[in-house]
Amino acid sequence: MKNFKKYGLLLIIATLVAFAAACGNGSSTDENAGDEKEGSETASGSIVVSGSSAMQPLVAAAAEEFMAENPDADIQVNAGGSGTGLSQVSEGSVQIGNSDVFAEEKEGIPADELVDHKVAVVGMTAAVNPNVGIEDISKEDLKKVFTGEIKNWKELGGKDQKITLVNRPDSSGTRATFVKFGLDGETPAEGITEDSSNTVKKIISETEGAIGYLAFSYFTDDSVTPLAVDGVKPTDENVQKGEFPIWAYQHSYTKGEAEGLAKTFLDYMMSEDVQTGLLKDQGYIASTKMEVERDAEGKQTKK
Repeated sequence: MKNFKKYGLLLIIATLVAFAAACGNGSSTDENAGDEKEGSETASGSIVVSGSSAMQPLVAAAAEEFMAENPDADIQVNAGGSGTGLSQVSEGSVQIGNSDVFAEEKEGIPADELVDHKVAVVGMTAAVNPNVGIEDISKEDLKKVFTGEIKNWKELGGKDQKITLVNRPDSSGTRATFVKFGLDGETPAEGITEDSSNTVKKIISETEGAIGYLAFSYFTDDSVTPLAVDGVKPTDENVQKGEFPIWAYQHSYTKGEAEGLAKTFLDYMMSEDVQTGLLKDQGYIASTKMEVERDAEGKQTKK
């Protein structure tokens, strides 16, 4: 009887010890899970993004929303042109370099050291002052306007106004895309040259007879008139089908694989919310919606 009581007491003690240990382990697991969950929900640190002004409205809007959700994160978005973005990310002075062109297209850029993230597609077209009097132009006439062969809008059925060209600098990806696909590689004549698409839009809107070129995302009001080319309107649908010729991928390049906040932000840029919501709201096209694709040489093929 004494042995029975002794073994019974030992059994009770062992049970209590096991129960206490189980409770302790359970508590530890919950704490760790909470830490991991908290870490996965928030991002912190700071990065600088620079480059394409055609991309700036999209990236700036995405950064604003991202920082609202992640108050410990700081993302500075600068323009300056695709060449600047590619140069700075190659040098390591910024974490993300935005570009309208493939890195392989820019001389002096070590493209093999960079990783390409195609976050969107942007359509571009010529934009004129609303008083010019035309809304459609053939590609041949577009080339004649930008090379200086046609000097007055009355030659194209518009107003009797001298044509003023507004260009982007050589470092601009918007310029490179427009020249390659809008002018078939012909070099624009001298005119006003501005670093920022915002400034280009402002000059066109304020200058009689002015013409420049802008991404679709800048056509948010009627201060400038986007031109159809060869009767094809500059719309997202026509770009997606491959019918409107002037478009480019919106590349976000990193030096090597993206890490830390840069990776988290780029993952956010590719998220469903941004790709189907913010991206379209800002005037861009999701890469996944394209029915055609292009390589670095500019060859377009059906998907």
